[in-house]
Amino acid sequence: MLCLNLTPGEYMTIGENVVVQLDRVSGDRCKLMVNAPREISILRGEVFERTGGERPACVFDGPRWHQKEILWNRSKAQALSAMRTLLSEMDGKDSNVQALRRQLNHIFPPAAKDEGAVTEVSNG
Repeated sequence: MLCLNLTPGEYMTIGENVVVQLDRVSGDRCKLMVNAPREISILRGEVFERTGGERPACVFDGPRWHQKEILWNRSKAQALSAMRTLLSEMDGKDSNVQALRRQLNHIFPPAAKDEGAVTEVSNG
């Protein structure tokens, strides 16, 4: 199976009569626009299978390469900083606290000091 990577706005042609264009990507979904002659049937896989079609052998189950990213903003950075502060104030010898700190650092590796880290926000 041919695998193509497109960025929004790019397109591909199939034969001489079919054009597929990537309109946009949002989270783990994308919007494709297809221009094809009316006599060519275009069905989403779930509709095709629901109406009796057999799933093509070349189709894989679920996303293989997509890694969901966490949209990051200032409030999430502040929440992460607050969690790290609370963990540092808790008993450092408690194995649960140590395990939680390791997991948090694995998911969100600590940034180098003063490098993009939000330490404190004041209202005035």
